[in-house]
Amino acid sequence: MYKTFSELKKDLRRDISQLKKIKVALLGDTATQFLNIALKGTAINEGFEFEMFEADFGQISRQILDPSSEYYEFNADYTIIFESAHKLLNQYYKSYDTQAAFAENKISSIEDLYRTIQNRTKSRVIYCNFPAINNQIFGNFSNKVESSFVFQLNKLNYLLSAQIGIDNDNFFIADLNSVQNKWGRDFMFSPSIYVNTEMVLSLDALPIVAHHIASIIFSLEGKFKKCLILDLDNTTWGGIIGDDGLEKIQIGSLGIGKAFTEFQYWIKALQKRGVILAVCSKNDEDKAREPFEKHPDMVLKLDDIAVFVANWDNKADNIRKIQSLLNIGFDSMVFLDDNPFERNIVRENLPEVCVPELPEDPAEYLEYLYGLNLFETASFSENDAERTKQYQVEAQRAVDLDSFTNVEDFLKSMGMISEVKSFDSFSKPRVSQLTQRSNQFNLRTVRYTEQDIDHLIHSEDHYTFSFTLEDKYGDNGLICVIVLEKKTQETLFIDTWLMSCRVLKRGMEDFTLNTIVEAAKKNGYKYVVGEYLPTAKNQMVKDHYQRLGFAEDHQKWVLNVDNYQSKPVYINNK
Repeated sequence: MYKTFSELKKDLRRDISQLKKIKVALLGDTATQFLNIALKGTAINEGFEFEMFEADFGQISRQILDPSSEYYEFNADYTIIFESAHKLLNQYYKSYDTQAAFAENKISSIEDLYRTIQNRTKSRVIYCNFPAINNQIFGNFSNKVESSFVFQLNKLNYLLSAQIGIDNDNFFIADLNSVQNKWGRDFMFSPSIYVNTEMVLSLDALPIVAHHIASIIFSLEGKFKKCLILDLDNTTWGGIIGDDGLEKIQIGSLGIGKAFTEFQYWIKALQKRGVILAVCSKNDEDKAREPFEKHPDMVLKLDDIAVFVANWDNKADNIRKIQSLLNIGFDSMVFLDDNPFERNIVRENLPEVCVPELPEDPAEYLEYLYGLNLFETASFSENDAERTKQYQVEAQRAVDLDSFTNVEDFLKSMGMISEVKSFDSFSKPRVSQLTQRSNQFNLRTVRYTEQDIDHLIHSEDHYTFSFTLEDKYGDNGLICVIVLEKKTQETLFIDTWLMSCRVLKRGMEDFTLNTIVEAAKKNGYKYVVGEYLPTAKNQMVKDHYQRLGFAEDHQKWVLNVDNYQSKPVYINNK
């Protein structure tokens, strides 16, 4: 599914005038011109324009330590630091007396560079870790010799994650070591090209490396895969449940069944991480459900599936049904099916859905999918593990709503309760994650890391609110985020208003505005000002402020607090 470097280069000629522009700085210790091209081509294919600053190679420290450098003049949104294991090996050879402390010394210098960037900018830093090089000085004994390069390189990659990555919200690691483990060192690196050009990445490897680096940015910008839709027969298990029967489908620890079992373990791990699972199968529903309920070797259970659709309808239509229930974008969906005909039907009718070309041999499914890096994420919170249950409950709400002739009666029957409070250390991870994941109901689409949220918690220039929502069906968790900026003594500006689409049409918009106006009155403000910044995905809130009674004024929306009448809702404060 990766384009070639030549194809990415051609993509640079496409019209990019309508794409969202992101400023990206690329600092490397080797030649990065072709990586620059691959990154820009990859971005275009994902709907972004990377405006790039590329420093001359070998200038990482100078660009970062000099406050008057071109790097700081560029003011990047993201900074990619690409240091190579080859240059690192040369540094190691020269550190004769300190080789046993090489990793610690290098980590210290990386931390200094990161701190300097954070003290001077708001740029997020993406640091490429180091693909393995075994210089065979000690052979296999390298792993027991603390001063060996192999030992120090392994330690350095570990410390990047454990010492810098885990404690710094604006520091992200592009795992090029894993890329090399998957694709091979001979594929990644060409000695003759390196010697003659100072390039450490082969032309064939550039699209893959660019995808892995850029995926971090796409994820932070709210573009990532949220949902995995599974076919069943010969995809989730071997055989055809309707023809072979429960006893003869292939799962378990023997033969090809092992491939399907390990495939299910991978899917289960994705579900626990927060990826929504759905089933889309051409089958009688009772037969399709039977293995989940009765087969002793099934890893996946019905409780793992948020939406289960099994019938004889067109799969593209069924995926539309799944999308309407989940209320997420088609471009956040991945569909896995062993049948090329079904894959092509979905591609032709729903081009935004990602449809990988699964290998013919199920034994190769996992290795193929590992290489695609489909489910990149830049955040994780405990709430993610509850996502499947929340969507299952939402589907039940939709069914029950159909039994009411009056929507107001349904809302009253739900017993909705919301806890409203300022951001704090407990809500910080989820608030940050919502700002990064919410695209549709998001008025200005401002993205915040946990570090940014921490700044807002302690800011004297902002008011912050997080909203939860629970009802008789279950707890939706934290579903709405508000950031108000103190613009003048009379005016509060709505810097951020975003909500989970799962809770639309329950009066949450009115409840939120009541809360905003109440805070404005309490603190002596006369006006609340909102703004809508259009993106490719937030058209649903284009008329949001107009519907709520704001008056348009020079591309902003103004609400007079004194004239506001509190809106009736069926949501109570916790």
